[in-house]
Amino acid sequence: MDTPQPTSSVNHRSGQLAMGIGALLVAAVLAVGAWSIPAQAGYAGVGPNFLPWVVSAVMAVCGILLIRQVLTGGYRDMPEPSGAPRGDWRALAWVSAGVLLNAALITTIGFILSCALCFVLAVRGLRGSEGKPAGDAWQTMKDAVVGVLIAAPVFWLFTQLLAVNLPGITSTGWI
Repeated sequence: MDTPQPTSSVNHRSGQLAMGIGALLVAAVLAVGAWSIPAQAGYAGVGPNFLPWVVSAVMAVCGILLIRQVLTGGYRDMPEPSGAPRGDWRALAWVSAGVLLNAALITTIGFILSCALCFVLAVRGLRGSEGKPAGDAWQTMKDAVVGVLIAAPVFWLFTQLLAVNLPGITSTGWI
């Protein structure tokens, strides 16, 4: 006589297995990337491909452990998912627009402004996903100021302190 599985475990088992397989696929992609990096030993006898190999191995172990747990009864002590039964596509569209516009405009309007725009659009989407009003023009201006206040120190940290070239508006490296 078969004992029925709890419905929550059965409903989520295919998704749980997909997570484990996805982790293994990411590990494989990382391993292919690590394979293409030259292995010349540098400082302390480690080459530039050492860390990618470590990350790939750890990701593979995580994938194997996830799959093992699914095959031995599913994720244990996992609470039922919270939130809405369906995704909020409008919020996803706002956040995606922010990320895509950031990528498209970063070399045109500079790091600070493109990241501030990304922040404004993402916050608008996240507010909407919580059922809150997205905000009027005044709220959008406040979000833009907060976005600049977050992006500017990051830009200066990377360009001035770490000497990483990020696209700016001027050639001075400060904006």
